[in-house]
Amino acid sequence: MIVHRHEQGSEEWLEARRGVITGSRFRDARDRTAKGAMTAKATLYAQDVARERCGGMAERVFVNSAMRTGAEQEPLARQAYEARSGNLVEEAGFITTDDNLFGVSVDGLVDDDGMIEVKTLVGSGSLFTAIVERDHAAYIDQINGSLWLLGRKWCDLILWAPDLPTGRLTIVRIVRDETPIQALEDDLLAFEKTVSKYEAALRNVISPGSAPIAAATLSAGAAAQVPQAATPGPTAEVSPPAAVAQPPEPPAHPGAMMNMTSINARLTPFSITSGALEDVFGLVRQPAPGPCVYFRASDMPKIMAAGRKVFG
Repeated sequence: MIVHRHEQGSEEWLEARRGVITGSRFRDARDRTAKGAMTAKATLYAQDVARERCGGMAERVFVNSAMRTGAEQEPLARQAYEARSGNLVEEAGFITTDDNLFGVSVDGLVDDDGMIEVKTLVGSGSLFTAIVERDHAAYIDQINGSLWLLGRKWCDLILWAPDLPTGRLTIVRIVRDETPIQALEDDLLAFEKTVSKYEAALRNVISPGSAPIAAATLSAGAAAQVPQAATPGPTAEVSPPAAVAQPPEPPAHPGAMMNMTSINARLTPFSITSGALEDVFGLVRQPAPGPCVYFRASDMPKIMAAGRKVFG
């Protein structure tokens, strides 16, 4: 195990979590439909982790007032727990497996066998569910995941309602149970395989030398699906119409190029710019000085064919 002792929410803490399947999302990773298929939530989480493993950054989670309150109240809840239980709590940081595939941020360790998980009950729904109805299902996967990775025997779930004048602290002892932990482990290992497949697929298209991806939507009304760009063909020259001034001749570029000024002029009434051509037809824009944009001549048949479909 690797212990990352960074302040929660810091850039270092976020970097340590990049590409790791984390305890707070174990429940999302196991989310399935009635037929056993991965839900949209589980699929999106797998794609987020894969994106991070490829060096990207998944969309940041919005920190709402309830989350801020929970972070602020956690030290107070820990102090109240120590005072009532007599246990001394050691802060743990973010702990990952040696292969950096899974990680947990437990709220504290107790001796050699125990740990704590603090939940500040800001919303009334969570308050009544956890304390009145004694339903702790929302927290079990996270807790069992921590018991699994850290080899601990029990966890004290601290339910903290600081606004209540009495009964603000509730402690629920959760003892290690190998049956649900094994089921969790099996599901998480299967989920990790899904993440690895998404990672391999993404790397396949973003690696240097991979083929460009074509396809987009035209703002003029219809969609155009176009095959990937072909190998550059012979040089072709298209003279601009009389109303359009001839641009300066650009310096030579690798591969065959075509002056796209006349094409841009025809598409102007439909607000399709030279930049949009890149997005629409998946073309590789060539570096060139001046106001002109240059594309490979071999891309011209694709542009004309798609234009006929859209504009008749």
